[in-house]
Amino acid sequence: MVATSLTDTRTGYGLVSRTLHWGMALLFVWQFTTVFLSAVAEDTAVERFFWGTHYSVGFTLWALVLARGAWGLSQIRHRPRHEGPRLLARAATLGHLALYVLMVVVPSLAILRAANNGRGFSVYGNQLVAPGGAANPSLTAPANLLHGFLGWTLFALIAGHIAMALWHGLVRRDATLRHMTRGPQRGPRSLRSF
Repeated sequence: MVATSLTDTRTGYGLVSRTLHWGMALLFVWQFTTVFLSAVAEDTAVERFFWGTHYSVGFTLWALVLARGAWGLSQIRHRPRHEGPRLLARAATLGHLALYVLMVVVPSLAILRAANNGRGFSVYGNQLVAPGGAANPSLTAPANLLHGFLGWTLFALIAGHIAMALWHGLVRRDATLRHMTRGPQRGPRSLRSF
């Protein structure tokens, strides 16, 4: 089978992986902007605009991470290996695993809270859970307790992920950053076949 530009190879991530990665990165910038503005510009027009998108963007990120995880599992045998010493490669694997777990758990907690607080839950104007009914504190309490803390933990992991990617690209000067920015290397047909 000849590797296409859509699929991952040992020399880089394909178009699907890169689109999901960078698209989600932009949505995370938007999402953390909503949180930042709610802390420093509460009750302003700009904060209300951004915060009004928080649930919908969070739900979108949740759906995309599930799609990205499924895609990643389908490509796992073709993906580039982590660069560097064995310990660094294991740390990268654990760091990516922690990112994926938090990218699923943080919005799942928000969805759980929204679906059980009695106020309803809508995404992009579509009502997914109708308002009404009594709030269920046994389901909303864990989300109230953990969503914000784990969200900031996710933010710290994302910052570490960015720092390590830049370190690989600017200090180590290995192919790690290029794998996600430029995709698979072009080479003779025989090198692209798997």
